[in-house]
Amino acid sequence: MYGHLIIFDGVCNLCNVSVNFVIRRDKRDLFRFTALQSDMGKRMLRGVNVPAAFSGSVIYVEQGRVYFKSSAVLKILSALGGMYSLWYVFIVVPAFMRDFVYDVVAKYRYRWFGKRSSCMVPDDVLKGRFV
Repeated sequence: MYGHLIIFDGVCNLCNVSVNFVIRRDKRDLFRFTALQSDMGKRMLRGVNVPAAFSGSVIYVEQGRVYFKSSAVLKILSALGGMYSLWYVFIVVPAFMRDFVYDVVAKYRYRWFGKRSSCMVPDDVLKGRFV
């Protein structure tokens, strides 16, 4: 279906900034995006059997494999290539430790970074990147 799909919280400002970060650096046009709240996002979550515990985190689907939380972030950075792939070295840190940090940021992301009243609407240039 989609080789590199990022499912993100469409109303989270931090998540939207992160999506824009990836878009600007995705020179190979690998990534596609969908918001958790969109109809497609909900279908994708059902399609990859996402456990309810992960439905509020970033989810990265790469060639049919599903990654959550810090593992998703590290895989995304690795796929971006270049200096961003150096972050993948942190995969050696046990997931429970990486995810603890991820969970703290996720818990307070709306308070620290704010929340939108609706999901981001891509402009005509970016529409093809969103599913």
